[in-house]
Amino acid sequence: MKEKINIEKLPKHVAIIMDGNGRWAKAKGQNRLFGHSAGVETLKNILRCAGNIGIKYLTVYAFSTENWNRPQDEVSGLMTILLDAIKSEIEEIHKSDVRINVIGDIQKLPQNVQSRINDAIELTKNNKGITFNIALSYGGRWDIVNAVMDIAEDYKQDKINKTDITENLFSTYLSTKNIPDPELIIRTSGELRLSGFLLYESVYSELYFTDVYWPDFSEEDFYKAIIDYQNRERRLGKISEQLK
Repeated sequence: MKEKINIEKLPKHVAIIMDGNGRWAKAKGQNRLFGHSAGVETLKNILRCAGNIGIKYLTVYAFSTENWNRPQDEVSGLMTILLDAIKSEIEEIHKSDVRINVIGDIQKLPQNVQSRINDAIELTKNNKGITFNIALSYGGRWDIVNAVMDIAEDYKQDKINKTDITENLFSTYLSTKNIPDPELIIRTSGELRLSGFLLYESVYSELYFTDVYWPDFSEEDFYKAIIDYQNRERRLGKISEQLK
């Protein structure tokens, strides 16, 4: 499957909604945290694949603002899995020249998680390989509302004028301000929605849905999504004749 990918037509930024960990675990008679742990292994593989074929940005929806409403034992377990994953993988990630970035309401995370994340960001900040964006305590509505509040504050302090507020300016107030919009968004597990993921940035993203649960999402599944993207016509508001 990899040999069918056109390296000249790669999406610069791929985003993934990693869904189905809990249902995968339940089907195996295990608890949900077993599925989340398995999902970490899948993520390691897909990050490596994306970097190897030349993807510049990979963003994953790891924990949404709504996920705080899950049972407390699952939330606590997810935070532990996150801590352990960063601790065990950060040296290998750094050695692979991956740059880590985190988007979301980080202040809501436990202090030890914040510290570990900040250390990982600092360690990898000068790396030149793929940028690995982790969406934690993130929601598209949260990001948009937060941007509006910051713009209002800057307007109040005369830092910007009303006429300065354009789409380009607005995007600089989002947590994704230094990240290009994703050309491709993948969602696993058969669900057909964005669930608040990159709402502003996904206006012209190609959406790819698969029934495969995230822990079973393989290298070949990833390549299949890339090839599907490359076979689409991205008009970006134009008509086909204009592209020719």
